[in-house]
This record gives sequence, structure tokens and C-alpha cells, in this order.
Amino acid sequence: MSALRERLTDGLYGLGWGTVKKLPEPVAVRLGRTIADATWKRRGPLVRRLEANYARVVPGASPERLAELSRAGMRSYLRYWMESFRLPAWSEERIRTGVTVKDVHRLADGLAAGRGVVLALPHLANWDLAGAWVTTELKTPFTTVAERLKPETLYDRFVAYREGLGMEVLPHNGGSAFGTLARRLRDGGLVCLVADRDLSASGVEVDFFGEPTRMPGGPALLAQHTGALLLPATLWYDDSPVMRGRVHAPIEVPGTGTRAEKTSVMTQALADAFATGIADHPEDWHMLQRLWLADLDPEKSPDGPAPGPVTDSGSEKGRP
Repeated sequence: MSALRERLTDGLYGLGWGTVKKLPEPVAVRLGRTIADATWKRRGPLVRRLEANYARVVPGASPERLAELSRAGMRSYLRYWMESFRLPAWSEERIRTGVTVKDVHRLADGLAAGRGVVLALPHLANWDLAGAWVTTELKTPFTTVAERLKPETLYDRFVAYREGLGMEVLPHNGGSAFGTLARRLRDGGLVCLVADRDLSASGVEVDFFGEPTRMPGGPALLAQHTGALLLPATLWYDDSPVMRGRVHAPIEVPGTGTRAEKTSVMTQALADAFATGIADHPEDWHMLQRLWLADLDPEKSPDGPAPGPVTDSGSEKGRP
């Protein structure tokens, strides 16, 4: 990304956090939907990539069905952004009433047992709002990691935003972050990780909707190293202002096998839980990047070599 483009991107995000949070909520909702529909009608790379991903999630879907899904997906994605830009101005009451989670007792019981919990989620709906709900409604601080973005000022904006919601944010830089996360878990704390896309190019291969991809092995490794409970969670929107969620059954560490074998089994179980939530609510899965291994191979991908991250004006860049 050029220096000019980086400055423009940073400025646009700054404008969003500086102005959208001041809008009345109905106005922000309409603005998000207007931007989503305009982006969808242009059918740029972002929309085409979304449809290509949905085609795997909804096998056999007609072009018309995929178009419906991508339109709903863009509206869901812009709902995420409108909410995120406004979250710093939301009251605690608005946050508490803005989320409802099934089987949240699994998370509460794990924390009460003092063993530490790894909560792993895919890019469904608004995980930032879910995090704010955890710190507000459950009164539970947690630690997470964030992808290093360019420019650095944009990364700093995201860190400040999430820290303002009560999260401890670590840079995604390998061993150093892993060690800190492990310490938090050994102290009985909560670690939340978005874990449906591998950022290291050395993730664990899993079967996902019938095709291979890679997902990060960190959640499984942390559970093995620390004895923490590993819980998948999924989120979705409905027609109300309330976001829904579910905490799935815990993923146990296998009793036998090498560390790599255990990590593979546990990461596949995570992928299966994610797939359940995504299949139920595909339009709320904001996967705007190539994910499956076949798409990462430029010889096999129908739309050519994967581009570098660019802005949402015509891109495959999703949220960090």
C-alpha cells in the first residue's frame, strides 16, 4: 500500500470513529445500508470474493441465491462497521441490552472454576460488540490479539478502540503474544481469539465445508499448555437491534497423540463448530479474503493471484 493510500485509509477510519458515533442510531443504520447496497451494486472484487466464499458454504446455490446472500452479507458487514464506529459512545445499558447469548453458563462456569478460558470465534457478526458485552455484562476483562495493520497509526486506532471497550490488546507477533496469553490463562483469565483465518501461513490444515484450508493452532495449543477450557462461540444478527450468540460445548484435549496430533484434532473440532454457526447464518460471515487453499493457489483460483490488502473501496480487506 502506498504512503498516500495508507494516509487516506487511516483518515477514513478516523472520520468514521469521529463522526458516525455522533449520528442518531436510525441515521447510522440507514447510512450503513446505503453504503452496503451501493457497494453491492458495483460488484467489485469484495462482493465477488464474498459470493465465491458463500458458494462453498451454501453448495448448489444458484447465482440468484448467491447474489441475495452477498447483498445481505454486505448489509451485515456495514452493520458491523456502523456499530463499531458508534460503540465508544454507547452506554453500558445499550451494550448490555444489545447482545443475548445462549449457553453463556459454559463461559461463566469455566471462569468460576479458575482454570482460564480460551473463547474462539469466527468472523461472524460483531465480535467487538460481543467483547464489550463480556466486559460490561459479565464484568470480565480479557486479552486478545490484533493484526498489525498499515499504516501504524491505523493499528494504533484499533488498539485504542478495543482497549476503550475493556480489552487488553497484544500485537499478533508470534511467540511473545503466545507467552503473555498463556500467563493470563494460568492466572485464570479469559483470552478471546478470532480464529477462522490463519495469519501466519503455518496454520493447521482442516476440512472446512468439504475443502481444505488452514486455521490457527493457537487456541488448541494454549489449551494444551495451560489446561484452559477451549470454547467455540458463534454470533449472528436477526431483524432486531440485538445481536445473538451461542457458546458451544467445550473442546477437550485428546487423551493420546503427539502435541501436533492433538492440535490437529482440536482445531478441526473448532472448524466444525464454526461451520455450524456459519451455515446457519452465512450472510453474517464477513470473510472478504481468500480462505480455502485452492483459492490461495493462483493457478487454481478463478480470479487470479491474491491481491495485497487494500481499502474497502475495492478490496478483499476485511476487519482485523
